This record gives sequence, C-alpha cells and structure tokens, in this order.
Amino acid sequence: MSKISEGLERAFASRGFAEPSVEDLRDAAGVSLRTLYKYTPSRAEMVLAALENRHQRYLTRVFDNLPNEPEKALDTILSRIGKWMETETSHGCLFHAAVAADPRSQPLRALLERHKAEVATRAAAAAGLSSADTAPLVIIEGLTQAWPLRGEAAVDAAKRLAHALRSLGA
Repeated sequence: MSKISEGLERAFASRGFAEPSVEDLRDAAGVSLRTLYKYTPSRAEMVLAALENRHQRYLTRVFDNLPNEPEKALDTILSRIGKWMETETSHGCLFHAAVAADPRSQPLRALLERHKAEVATRAAAAAGLSSADTAPLVIIEGLTQAWPLRGEAAVDAAKRLAHALRSLGA
C-alpha cells in the first residue's frame, strides 16, 4: 500500500487534484488498475491515501531528531519546513489544496484538522510552548503561505517571530 500511496502523493502534488486521470494515477502508483481500486476504491480514497502518506513523511522530515534545546528545536523546525517547501511543494499546503478542491468532504477536512493539530502540538512541545500550540501553528502556516512569494526570507521572518514568541514566554 505504501508504494501506491507514495505514487498517488507524487501525482497529486505535481498535477493537482483535478487534472490526473485514473490512468495517470494508476501509472504514478505503478500498479494495475485492479490493484489500485482494490486498495483505494474511489478517487476520494486515493486522495486520502496520498495525504496520509504525506502527513507521515512531513512529520518525519520536520520533527525527527530535533535538538533538545527548545530555541534550537524551533529554528530547526522552521528551517526544515523551508526545505520542505523548496523540495516538496513550492506552491503551498497540499492539505489545504485538497480541501479547496473538495470543500464538502468531511474526511478531507478531518484529515486537514488532524494534520495541523499534530503539527501544532509537536512544534509547541519541541519549542517548550506546550500550553500554547496555536501561536507556533500560526507562524508555521504563515511560513507555508509566504514561502512561494518570499522563499528563504519567509523562513528568516518566521524565525524572528518565533524568537519573539519565546521571549514573551507564550
């Protein structure tokens, strides 16, 4: 299943959610149409599988092996998000794009909320701000949205905001 999810994630990340045909998705997954439908019986399930794969990859890339010192951990998280944006998705958050493509989908909305909640909780804990997970999430979301326009300058600004947040003891 992970091979299928990885291929689907690549296809949706590079071509969006409306453009790829089922045949394109089958090719990206590297399996037969029958196998693709066995594990993901609908396009909606294909999107969810792709996003679940992305969720796990993002958490691993951003939060694994962080420095123990909270300020360094927060800088590392923000730098890693900048690298993620540079290498994985220079035009914004794939989770938000999926919900925008299918705004009535409750499973997509629930996955978006779970992803953002886990990012917020992990960032706040690593930064020593465990009682205030909204502020780090706002900084991370701002970075994600500003990256396409400002690149590395967005990472630097996010770090300055994070340092100010920590100095306020939030």
